[in-house]
Amino acid sequence: MVKTIEMVDGVVMMLDQSILPHEVNYIECRDYLKVAEGIKKLWIRGAPAIGIAASMGIALGAREIKSGTFDSFMKELDTVFRTLLATRPTAVNIHWAVERMKRLLNDNRQRSVAELKQLLFDEAERVLQEDIEINKTIGRYGNQFIKDGDTIITHCNAGSLATGGYGTATGPIRVAFEEGKKIQVIADETRPVLQGARLTAWELMQDNIPVTLISDNTAGALMQRGEIDLAIVGTDRTAANGDVANKIGTYSLAVLCKEHGIPFYVAAPTSSIDFSMATGAEIPIEERGPEEVTNIFGCTIAPKGVRVRNIAFDVTPAKYITAIITEKGAFRPETLHMIDKADAKLEQLRLKP
Repeated sequence: MVKTIEMVDGVVMMLDQSILPHEVNYIECRDYLKVAEGIKKLWIRGAPAIGIAASMGIALGAREIKSGTFDSFMKELDTVFRTLLATRPTAVNIHWAVERMKRLLNDNRQRSVAELKQLLFDEAERVLQEDIEINKTIGRYGNQFIKDGDTIITHCNAGSLATGGYGTATGPIRVAFEEGKKIQVIADETRPVLQGARLTAWELMQDNIPVTLISDNTAGALMQRGEIDLAIVGTDRTAANGDVANKIGTYSLAVLCKEHGIPFYVAAPTSSIDFSMATGAEIPIEERGPEEVTNIFGCTIAPKGVRVRNIAFDVTPAKYITAIITEKGAFRPETLHMIDKADAKLEQLRLKP
């Protein structure tokens, strides 16, 4: 698997996903502003991956601070936090990363500033490694819902490129393939930035996992023909009631699955679940520039001056979701809010195939 992001000698090496699959190029991010630029410009994308990037960006930002006391250090670091939080509003993992780093610092406020800086670098590396293991665990829980011979449709990219490695939605797919199940993957192109065509199809082909690319509006026809067995997608933020915000078009796919009686699964690390939001109606939805819709790789495809709505994410109501697969197990949306409680009896809550 191609590495999405890593820290090498204090430099964040970020795979530029905006030019895949035509070119594999890593951008050197030597300060937090470059990391923020990468998140904003989609050099790196996917909720877990940008959470990792934010963690690394915080470490880079802290390195530049000259303050010698904890309070002054935290005050200057707040600029780094706010800059990273402003890059992508929908994905909760940036907020999760900021809060995690704040807790780490406050728990070690008695240490010197130099020690705190090193702690941030160590924690950023830990976030990366934890994410990879979490994805593998999601894969094992999700694999139980995949039968030999199944055809699985996915949307956008929730693979290794959207994470520290292995992938969330592709986690169960990878485990099933590694176990020798004869599976097929349908990747829809995912307009307007074509993450399904450029990224998901490409990374699955790199690992010899059978994949077929379709246009977004082909999914319903394949379901009507009985050629889809289940859907697995990722998520950028999930509300406590199980509503899921994911790449635009996810809602349409979920409705089609419901109509055709096809299970619709969401793969999500618990870091992507925002228990502070009761429903998906509270999730901020990013709208991006019109050029992503009017242009493809620099080629204009729409009339000059046309008005554009480029809504980057939609919210899929919990009623369309069969289960949310996390590193703690697979759960029905209506029980999701219970897994964050210390006394939760997870084994009783887990959904079995």
